[in-house]
Amino acid sequence: MQERTQVAIIGAGPAGLLLGHLLHLAGIESVVIEARSRPYVENRVRAGVLEHHVVDVLDQTGLGERMRREGLPHEGTQFLFGAKLHRIDFQALVGHSVMVYGQHEVVRDLIAARQAAGAPLLFDCEDVAVAGYEAGSPAVRYVRDGQAHTLDCDLIAGCDGFHGVCRPSLPPGTWRGFDRVYPFGWLGILAEAPPSSDELVYANHERGFALLSMRSPTVQRMYLQCAPDEDVEAWSDDRVWSELSRRLSGDGVTLRTGRIFQKSVTPMRSFVAEPMQCGRLFLAGDAAHIVPPTGAKGMNSAVADVLLLSRAIERWVGTGDDVGLASYSAAALRRIWKVQRFSWWMTTLFHRFDGASDFDRRVQLAELDYVVGSREAAAALAENYVGLPLS
Repeated sequence: MQERTQVAIIGAGPAGLLLGHLLHLAGIESVVIEARSRPYVENRVRAGVLEHHVVDVLDQTGLGERMRREGLPHEGTQFLFGAKLHRIDFQALVGHSVMVYGQHEVVRDLIAARQAAGAPLLFDCEDVAVAGYEAGSPAVRYVRDGQAHTLDCDLIAGCDGFHGVCRPSLPPGTWRGFDRVYPFGWLGILAEAPPSSDELVYANHERGFALLSMRSPTVQRMYLQCAPDEDVEAWSDDRVWSELSRRLSGDGVTLRTGRIFQKSVTPMRSFVAEPMQCGRLFLAGDAAHIVPPTGAKGMNSAVADVLLLSRAIERWVGTGDDVGLASYSAAALRRIWKVQRFSWWMTTLFHRFDGASDFDRRVQLAELDYVVGSREAAAALAENYVGLPLS
């Protein structure tokens, strides 16, 4: 079956769905194509900290009502080391805050908005492939409900994640990947328990990193540094709570426990693809770059990408001016590398590395002490955490 649209968007994660929403508001047609089912996409638990710019974007585009009702505003964060808590006051330092609101909740809001608009959103698409983008005749081929489709378009947006089809489809020699694989992962849990803290707690402990977070007033999200190939089945609930209690022990921390209803292990890596475009194929979000979650930048970086891309597409469609499209990758990468630097720095600040010496350990603690003791250093951290300008 032959079809046509202006922009074909591959992937119904936050990048693809938000791009489709922004294009719809600008009067530009798009079709969002997703390989997974709707229940899978809506229940895929990922990040949960929104930068202040992202909160503003959701508000300004009509997506913020439920976020404002159910989200948890945070005006600071806590660092735990040497058994003592130290607070970084975002609001006092840089005049902004963040919002704790799960990525899957943002995705649900975006899906609801797209369906309310009657815009095409296709789940359960198989054998997705891109073609023609180098020759100026882009097309997406896919199979749905047993029927083969070809979607002709003006542009393709590859928003299909790190393991998607778009980036691997780029011709050899047209792009380069930069990456760092970290020698540890995160064991993450969701537990039925009220938050143990009003703000996130990042813990540097001799046994490894721990993070105390939350998803709602009744659900905690917590993490432990572990081996990247850790067997999650080896972690009973008692073992998880015992290890969290050790790593989060300190003055002012009271760990609240409850039924653990999800456990998973996430390997840690950094990755950037350069450039983020080839012909009329443009990459955004995890398809182009990923970060370790220590700095809470994954979804926020995807939003920054699609804002740039949507503005460039709107300008091209409206006036024929392709300057924004031509410079999309360079503009996005300027911000991405700063985000990569911050995520790398936060990761090295809190985690234990194999082979680290006692000297390395003391330097790490000294840097933490410097950050919490210097207004200038704390302000630099806060500026990066609450969000660098989106463009």
